[in-house]
Amino acid sequence: MIVRTAPTDLSSNLAIDSKGMSELRQSARAGSPEALKTAATQFESMFVNMMMKSMRDATPQDGMMDSQQTKMFTTMLDQQTSQSIAKKGMGLADVLVRQLSKTLPPQDGVPTDPAMARALMEQAKLQRSIEASGGASAMAAASNAGKPAHVRAFQDKLAGDAEEASRTSGIPAKFMLGQAALESGWGRREIKGRDGTNSHNLFGIKAGPDWKGRVVETATTEYVNGKPQTRVEKFRAYDSYADSFKDYARLLSSNPRYEKALAAAGSTDAAGFARHLQKAGYATDPNYATKLAGIIQRTLA
Repeated sequence: MIVRTAPTDLSSNLAIDSKGMSELRQSARAGSPEALKTAATQFESMFVNMMMKSMRDATPQDGMMDSQQTKMFTTMLDQQTSQSIAKKGMGLADVLVRQLSKTLPPQDGVPTDPAMARALMEQAKLQRSIEASGGASAMAAASNAGKPAHVRAFQDKLAGDAEEASRTSGIPAKFMLGQAALESGWGRREIKGRDGTNSHNLFGIKAGPDWKGRVVETATTEYVNGKPQTRVEKFRAYDSYADSFKDYARLLSSNPRYEKALAAAGSTDAAGFARHLQKAGYATDPNYATKLAGIIQRTLA
């Protein structure tokens, strides 16, 4: 017999607390109406708290009355206010309950219901947008402190372009940065033409017959029946790294074969995202999914 426990009350936590968000998802997956309602209400409370924190961060706080003690009490007041608003309801919790009740995600974390997948993608977009409005840069700087120099340099160089593409596509920026790192060897093996011209192609996207832009030709390794072979192929060329991120996001969003990968991205499932990319034929390397998931989960976490 499976004993279902009520989800822990997380509404007093910071809305961007990843541990809290993980507990909410697990509570929702419990499947009972009570668990779904509780998880949805707590998410609504965390969402309101996130908005209030972003507004506080965007307001100058260097006045005579702005001490550490007043900031602490303000934070506590905001948390209490967000809980009160969520209990009365903004409508977000009801929407989440309806979506989660239709089709719960299967064991690999990828929703099969298209409406559920879209809801998760919109949730991810919304959360990243709010985080970007205040406090996100300080958190990113703190998380980068213990990373190798080449990882920090790669992120510092491309994080802005990845975030921009993330806001329009819903694919987490670190998922795209991880794949760009894998494809380009952290920027050390960028695709260049025979004359040394940089293609700015970070994702190894080839130039098929439908591509009307510039191209570069270079040698690449492809796996045929599990064995590596060197070939000369045509690759897309861009004017900037930002264009590379945009084209990558557009490719995944417009091609039905990447539908499951996008759904996994919307639920922030790095392993599922990498696995479904490989199954869809993005790369021929038999270890591609393992390598990509490892970079995202261990290096860019």
